[in-house]
Order: sequence, then structure tokens, then C-alpha cells
Amino acid sequence: MATGELTKRVDESELGYGEGLTSSGRVSAAKMYEPAAPTSPFNTRQLARLDEALTFASRETGLDFSLYLGELGEDSRSAAEKLHATTNDPANSVLIAVSPGERVIEIVTGKAAYVRLPDRGAKLAIASMVASFKEGDLVRGLVNGLVNALRMLSDQAGPAPR
Repeated sequence: MATGELTKRVDESELGYGEGLTSSGRVSAAKMYEPAAPTSPFNTRQLARLDEALTFASRETGLDFSLYLGELGEDSRSAAEKLHATTNDPANSVLIAVSPGERVIEIVTGKAAYVRLPDRGAKLAIASMVASFKEGDLVRGLVNGLVNALRMLSDQAGPAPR
């Protein structure tokens, strides 16, 4: 027997749940790992404000407003357009995609939404968000900037056609 070799024998009756004895005598164990829940930079109150602003803008205009916060990658416009295409009704949808780490904001409008929200209105909303971000507190700037941008966009689009 080699120096330092262990000779402890394991009784199969002593094995725990998910453990097994291999033919070499080694104990193999399967363990469950729970992934960490994703964290949000927003508190409950801030999320409620964003939800309220999205809901208000959607109800007032009849357009489906949605928000994406995260990385968009090198071709941010293409990534935002792909996200927009996954909405329930892309023609009547407006997506605001914000990537703070990349310092990028994209607003994508569907064909029907674009008639009511041309590029000029989207650019003004982006300028409003950028001004809010410069205040220093990114999360507060995001919330305030997005809420203001949603108000501006819904004002620009006007009430839902009847």
C-alpha cells in the first residue's frame, strides 16, 4: 500500500440522500444548487412608480409601452429592435431600452406607433432622461428620467383613437 493512501471502507447504509458508492469505492454525491435570485437596483416604491407610468402611458395612448434595462451589446439598435419584435403587438408598441453601463438609450416604435411618435418626440424624451442621469444617482435618475420620458411620449402620441 502506498504512503498516505486511505483505506476507510464506507458502508452503503451510511450514505445520505443523493449519494452513491462507485465501483472504485469512492462516494459520489449529487447536490442541489439553488441559483441566486436576480437582484434589482430598484426598491418596491420605484418599481411601482415605473409600473404606474408605463400603465398610464399605455392606457392614455392605446400604445403598448415597455421598458428594458440591461446590456444591449455592440449593436444596441439591432438588439433593441429584436427585443421590440418580441412584444405582443410590435406595430403598436414602444420600447424604451436603457443600458446604463454602455451609456445607451434606444427608443423603438412600431409602424403604427411611429405615426404618432416620430423621431423628434423620441429624441426629446431621450434628452430628458439623459438630464436626469446626470444628477448623479443612477437609480433615481432612471426612475425620474423614465417617468418623465413616458409622460412626454404619451403627451406627444395623444389620446388613444376611438
